[in-house]
Amino acid sequence: MLHRPRRNRKSAVIRDMVQEHHLHAANLVFPLFIIDGEHQKVEVSSMPGIYRYSIDSLLKEIESCLKLGLRSFDLFPAVEESLKDKYATESYRKGTLYLRAIQAVKKNFPEACVITDVAMDPYSSDGHDGIVENGEILNDPTLEVLGKMALAHAENGADIIAPSDMMDGRIGYLRSLLDENGFTSVSLMSYTAKYASAYYGPFRDALGSAPKNGDKKTYQMNPANTREALIEAELDLQEGADFLMVKPGLPYLDVIKSLSDRFNLPIAAYNVSGEYAMLKAAIAKGWLSEQVIPETLLSFKRAGATSILTYHAKEAIVQGWVK
Repeated sequence: MLHRPRRNRKSAVIRDMVQEHHLHAANLVFPLFIIDGEHQKVEVSSMPGIYRYSIDSLLKEIESCLKLGLRSFDLFPAVEESLKDKYATESYRKGTLYLRAIQAVKKNFPEACVITDVAMDPYSSDGHDGIVENGEILNDPTLEVLGKMALAHAENGADIIAPSDMMDGRIGYLRSLLDENGFTSVSLMSYTAKYASAYYGPFRDALGSAPKNGDKKTYQMNPANTREALIEAELDLQEGADFLMVKPGLPYLDVIKSLSDRFNLPIAAYNVSGEYAMLKAAIAKGWLSEQVIPETLLSFKRAGATSILTYHAKEAIVQGWVK
């Protein structure tokens, strides 16, 4: 035999030499949950090892991550039910928990990259990503709320704003609004292909953001569709997105690959809460080894993701699974 591929696998040195894809800390984004109060660090029951942090505890966690070389963080607020209303006004009220958290992180750690979530559901009494009228999610009126939210995030120091709502036209609307108000350097990481997935359960537990009635299928994408993601990506590109995201990640590697092959923008994959929880449960049972974690993260890189939002981020660095 002239060709023996095993020759390139015969030692660790050679295997490392020919390895095609590598995980780097710079590729990872750590999602973090925020709660009100002081000295709070409360574990999410369905996500072992993941916590909700009060702002003071959040700062300690980010400091420890920065020392490890993990520099990008996506913040999500857990909002008290009493503060929620139909129009998510708590999302942009001056001095609200989320805005104070953004400001505190950037003040204490200006070198950190802060990514913020723009969607109504954490603040909505209906639990939806848009304004609800007679059971319908209103698209265009919702854009005004998202705009107020995005401006508030930019004013308080957000580096990247990530609209996760899946309303039509929101990237163009937010880009114009940010530019008109002098925030031309604030990036937009669009949730381009966010699917109506069953993998979001633990995340909704963490934030208490499940819809009170109905589902999100009129705005989040059908899991059966791929070409629709290309339409969404083309629109986001035209409207001024800086990143294209696919969520969830693991069940949609084909979509990540399709976007990576067709678009020159950076592609983000969100390794969501349900994916995290199922691996952790299987590892805890002894059914799988911890090596499934770096194998999973590598699958996103192999599919073409340049950024990976993952609850495994800190653990992956501590365990030496990333460069």
